[in-house]
Amino acid sequence: MNNLRGRAHVFGDNVNTDYIISGKYKFKTLDMNELAKHVMEDLHPGFYKEIEDGDFIVAGENFGCGSSREQAPLAIQAAGVGAVIARSFARIFYRNCINIGLPVVECDTSHIREGDELLVDLRKGRVHNVTADRSIGAVPLPAVMVRILGDGGLVEHFKKHGGFGIGDEG
Repeated sequence: MNNLRGRAHVFGDNVNTDYIISGKYKFKTLDMNELAKHVMEDLHPGFYKEIEDGDFIVAGENFGCGSSREQAPLAIQAAGVGAVIARSFARIFYRNCINIGLPVVECDTSHIREGDELLVDLRKGRVHNVTADRSIGAVPLPAVMVRILGDGGLVEHFKKHGGFGIGDEG
């Protein structure tokens, strides 16, 4: 789970959870595969059809602001997005992503363009824009968060380790 590769799908600042998955869908179904079909559609109609497994949502400041409902990161994950990369995140959204096993990366996204191919190293905190041949420093995730992501989220991590497993940072 340390290294990820995919294409960038770029959005702006202050993308709230209602833009990620509209409220008109959130309360009609708990089927994440159905919700995934509507991810980001208010900002980018047809977005779901453009995603390939492992692609990235790239955004500016304050991604995931708004409500704290877990449907937003769950729907992103169900759509096949490999990680969300943004300049900053709403804290509850950020933690919900880690809890469900969806990687989040904080870095300067101003030089990432739509369709750029990216390589992400979660442990080292590096994003390499292959298209532009440019490396970007990112906030490295603590080892325990990388382990949680690698285990598939917090519930699976607790099942596997019987707790946070902080003693073994390896």
